[in-house]
Amino acid sequence: MSQEASVLLGVGNPLLDISSHVDKKLVDKYGLKMNNAILAEEKHLPLYKELTDMKDVQYIAGGATLNSIRVAQWMMQKKGASSYIGCVGTDDYSKKMSECASADGVTPVFMKDKDTPTGTCACLIVDKERSLVANLAAANNYKVDHMKSADVAPVYKGVKLTYIAGFFITVSPETITLLAEHSAAEGTKFCMNISAEFITQVPIFAKTLKETLKYMDFLFGNETEAAAFGKMMGYEAKTVADIAALASKEESVKGKKRVVVFTQGSNSTVVAVDGKATSYVVPKLDSKKIVDVNGAGDAFVGGFLSQVIAGEDLPTCVDAGHYSAQVIIQTSGTTLSGKPTYKAKKADIVSA
Repeated sequence: MSQEASVLLGVGNPLLDISSHVDKKLVDKYGLKMNNAILAEEKHLPLYKELTDMKDVQYIAGGATLNSIRVAQWMMQKKGASSYIGCVGTDDYSKKMSECASADGVTPVFMKDKDTPTGTCACLIVDKERSLVANLAAANNYKVDHMKSADVAPVYKGVKLTYIAGFFITVSPETITLLAEHSAAEGTKFCMNISAEFITQVPIFAKTLKETLKYMDFLFGNETEAAAFGKMMGYEAKTVADIAALASKEESVKGKKRVVVFTQGSNSTVVAVDGKATSYVVPKLDSKKIVDVNGAGDAFVGGFLSQVIAGEDLPTCVDAGHYSAQVIIQTSGTTLSGKPTYKAKKADIVSA
């Protein structure tokens, strides 16, 4: 990768994925379920040591936002073109997190909490299924003062596009407001993901999402999050396309047309602008090639944003999102290797 000043910034909850293929007995030992994700309780904490002692253990810099930024960085192939901000501890895991992000070409700009361990996510893999146990730890402790500091402020003030997953709403809404207002003042792009239904359902989180919507140039989500968003907004619309269309028409302080993008797995991807929704075909992929669908949504956003940065049109951004998502689901976890073979082209529109 050639070196370049950062043009893309991700802000979120950094979690070091500790991933390994395991025997189903280990899953049962901790009372876990496959194809499921939970927050760690006290009884789960010894699991992390068991995973780190395994021979095939992998350490992958993760968390929803960082996964998207890593994929965008991979697609751009320009080292340092992206930066990532979040809170980690001062332990060995934070060092691994920095090493992993840097190895992928992303510049980590971490707030360090000396009193709290780095957030981790145990990833137990049995065949093609996985069980996730997240321990947010230091990721929960990010403070807006870090973003305002002399060393960090130039990072967010220098980029063209900022992306934040909705999970970060639970951590520092003050930081989100700072970045959103800066984007409006400077005319840069500000993007968010709904990320989870509970963000729209818990009143204090929903309030932040609603208040931030007017600053968003792009809003992402999947079909279940779209339905929850529609309920939060009081829309009578029921279809994903109609909800996207209405969301695209909500007030914008920038005087620009908001783009709303809702994925639906292997079904069509819906993109709405100025009250009009268009559905795009998701290319077919042989199910035998699918290894792990975890992270597909994050990867879609990464591919999409890489083409926004490149100045491509929306159908091309969607196509790049589909490409990235399909690359990721053919690997274990959000693991990137080699160079992308992507050639920019427009995604096909679903015929009426």
